[in-house]
Amino acid sequence: MKLSLLTALAALASAPLAAAEAYKIAVIPKGTTHEFWNAIHADARRGRTVIFATHYLDEADAYADRIILVRKGRIVADGSSAEIKSLASGRTVRASVSGLDQGAVAALPGVDSVELRAGIVSVHSKDSDAVARYLLNHTDAKDLEVTSHNLEDAFLALTSDD
Repeated sequence: MKLSLLTALAALASAPLAAAEAYKIAVIPKGTTHEFWNAIHADARRGRTVIFATHYLDEADAYADRIILVRKGRIVADGSSAEIKSLASGRTVRASVSGLDQGAVAALPGVDSVELRAGIVSVHSKDSDAVARYLLNHTDAKDLEVTSHNLEDAFLALTSDD
């Protein structure tokens, strides 16, 4: 009930900023979460800035346009979900390829590892775009795919103690 009242007040107000916390969102009746997010995005399209603090990283990954991760009071990452995931753990680029120069791929910016097995190359890199461009422009690569870790993996990597 408290959430419904707060959400209604925020929606009716003409303030350019709205804020919510995830633990209050958790009390939304099952099946209406999608409606809630549609309303939040409609507010954002009308020019309202929406700040949402959450520990539900799957929800942030699915709905947020911008994610800011904070560790011990300092911002450690700021960007889209894809950018955050790439910062933390990079991405893996896989493709079918023949005659690959593994040394050339390993020398590309951000490459952490290159593995070639049975004509499939798997490259872990912080710059998957550079790897994909190289494979598509300088090899006979086909069936290229780029995968990333989830937001929780990135959160743990960027906010954990060293």
